[in-house]
Amino acid sequence: MITAVNIHKSYGDLHVLKGVDLTISKSEIISIVGTSGAGKTTLLQILGTLDKPDYLDKADLLIDGQSIKELNDSALAKFRNKNIGFIFQFHQLLPEFTALENVCIPAFINNTSKVEAEKHATELLSYLGLKDRMHHKPNSLSGGEQQRVAVARALINQPKIIFADEPSGNLDSESAEQLHNLFFKLRDEFKQTFVIVTHNQELADMADRKLTMVDGKIT
Repeated sequence: MITAVNIHKSYGDLHVLKGVDLTISKSEIISIVGTSGAGKTTLLQILGTLDKPDYLDKADLLIDGQSIKELNDSALAKFRNKNIGFIFQFHQLLPEFTALENVCIPAFINNTSKVEAEKHATELLSYLGLKDRMHHKPNSLSGGEQQRVAVARALINQPKIIFADEPSGNLDSESAEQLHNLFFKLRDEFKQTFVIVTHNQELADMADRKLTMVDGKIT
């Protein structure tokens, strides 16, 4: 599902990624761990096509057989919206919109009709236990509820891959455990691939594979 070859990334004089090679299979759950500054989030952003690696002539990133460097910015944005979902530590819900409206936004960007988007969003929110909370705005939801809304938003376009950056880092232990179990339930039901950067050792150890980053490389 994902093949990364010779991924480097520098910011000024700081060489963050130092030639990462990585292969991830369909429906695999991968955790990426390491100390702060090891390059975990930078790698996640490049794998998720939010940033580009250096030395494009010597690097490659293939997602479901598509070489990302062959896509221009417009085509890449469409590819990302259709194939990739993101979950962040700080859910990044838009405060002026309800849970239902927040979930629908990626579908609208994908030119899904309002009726179809709201139908699918309602199904997802109900599946995630938020049937009675979908018309509430984020400030009326608990942290765990907000993160489940963010999960629904990541799933709305039925992406093949979910990238999660410290998804439970801002949750209490009970909500974090529920979220961790949810990832595996979603994988089993929808066959998606999950790539998760986390400091939570329990979540990291649950993954099919745990990758450790040290000084810009996977050890």
